[in-house]
Amino acid sequence: MKILFWLNNARYNALPQSLLPAVVALCLACKSPSFSWLYAVLAIVGVVCAHLGCNLLDDYFDYKNKGVEIRNNMAAAGMRARIAKCEYLTSGKATMRQLLSVAAVFCLIAVALGVVIFLKRGMPVVYIALIAGVLGYSYSGSPLKLAYRGLGEIIVAIEFGVLNMIGVYYSACGCFSNEIWTFSIALGLLVANVLFTHSIMDFEPDKQVGKVTLAVLLNNKKAMLAFSFCFILFPFLVVAAAVIFAGLSLWYLLVFLALPLACYLFYLMCQFVKGKITAVKPKFWMLPMEKWEQIKLAGIDWFMIRWFLARNLLMAFSFVLIVVSLLLD
Repeated sequence: MKILFWLNNARYNALPQSLLPAVVALCLACKSPSFSWLYAVLAIVGVVCAHLGCNLLDDYFDYKNKGVEIRNNMAAAGMRARIAKCEYLTSGKATMRQLLSVAAVFCLIAVALGVVIFLKRGMPVVYIALIAGVLGYSYSGSPLKLAYRGLGEIIVAIEFGVLNMIGVYYSACGCFSNEIWTFSIALGLLVANVLFTHSIMDFEPDKQVGKVTLAVLLNNKKAMLAFSFCFILFPFLVVAAAVIFAGLSLWYLLVFLALPLACYLFYLMCQFVKGKITAVKPKFWMLPMEKWEQIKLAGIDWFMIRWFLARNLLMAFSFVLIVVSLLLD
């Protein structure tokens, strides 16, 4: 039960944001003659542990900076988009020392797995892991506190997209390719879009708390929509450009099957920024939206449908890349 308790605190439900790009990287790497299932799996387990550890560290630094107390007061005052954070700390179910210890365990497991992979694949693994570690700590940790300076989405794009995917790919087969660079950028943008979509809708709470997300840093509706457009639609352009100029298979253009999701999400974000928050009923082509009736009853359907669309766009894009990469010779 303790394990489940800490997995829940570490927000394991957010793991698809790192796992999907990692699985795409694995599927791309498996075509290589030097592919190893052992090192591919070790890399993915390392990614999962690092993600969970960083989530707990984010809670630790947020709580230490007293941002949680302010957010919870705002939630009680009616800020529906911001749910209470670190309930396990504020309720006394866990201490700061326990939190830091569990975060350290997750991170040490990731480091240990990285050492095993390094012994097989060499120094590139160390470089990737070091950059990822520094950025992961600095997301909320002092002295940089990058997420509090409007760089959170950029760090997520680099961490969960580029570093995550090239790390898994290199661990699995010991080399790099045009495909992995292309798709790591595309998926990095889509993962960052999940966070940016959230931060646009939480613009006012974050601004009052003093957390400078990218949306708060921009502090301009047109600029927010411009960045939203880039996060949502540029991944399609990146893949198209790679097919045209880098010789990637035409089959990868099947990612455009996810374009309706992208366009509708951008439309809804435009409506939100303009203050036109109307009820929207999920359709089958929008892909799964769990517990919708409960969400509707809670009055947060306006928030969750946009978040679900951002997540489902990442899922659909990744699924197409996985299927195409496995079917290609």
